[in-house]
Amino acid sequence: MKVFAIATPKHTADKFQQYMPAEVSATLQHYLDGSIEQFWFREKLGPIFLMNVESVEQAKASLAELPLVANDLMTYEVFPVTPLSPLRLLIQGK
Repeated sequence: MKVFAIATPKHTADKFQQYMPAEVSATLQHYLDGSIEQFWFREKLGPIFLMNVESVEQAKASLAELPLVANDLMTYEVFPVTPLSPLRLLIQGK
């Protein structure tokens, strides 16, 4: 299933600095493992991940392992997404 995870920082960026090397490494590992499929960055707000996981619970568990989340510096809003179903209406006449 596809899941979007949108970060929200709980503190200012200066508190993140000591965790950033570990955060980058952990994020890269999730990317290489395939659970993070794509990622983007919102200036001063943090990353947005498109995740490929078995469930929303698995996405939340994976994100909880990230150093910024584990150290209560960031949270993620997580929600599943699907293809745009109303597009089926365009092809039903075939």
